[in-house]
Amino acid sequence: MIRALILSFVIGMTALPPFSQPVATAGEAQTVTLDVPGMTCKFCPITVRKALSKVPGVIEAKSDYASKTATVTFDPDKASLSDLTRATANAGYPSTVRTQ
Repeated sequence: MIRALILSFVIGMTALPPFSQPVATAGEAQTVTLDVPGMTCKFCPITVRKALSKVPGVIEAKSDYASKTATVTFDPDKASLSDLTRATANAGYPSTVRTQ
């Protein structure tokens, strides 16, 4: 009985997508790099990443203290560049979109 429950649990878990993969969105995902010069310590990127992750439409947000940047993958149908820069500014870290 217990063996059957464990087996059904394991089979059910293999059907789930891995946690590290982003959920598919309706629009074509876009990736942008933001310059965030106000990051002054190793904890700043955590705040920046959390602020960006709360924006509806953001699929993935990464931030880097060494380069003072944030890289954001988002659905442009749900979020705009101004939404992203507004989120960092509201968290105390004004940012600008990096032009390549």
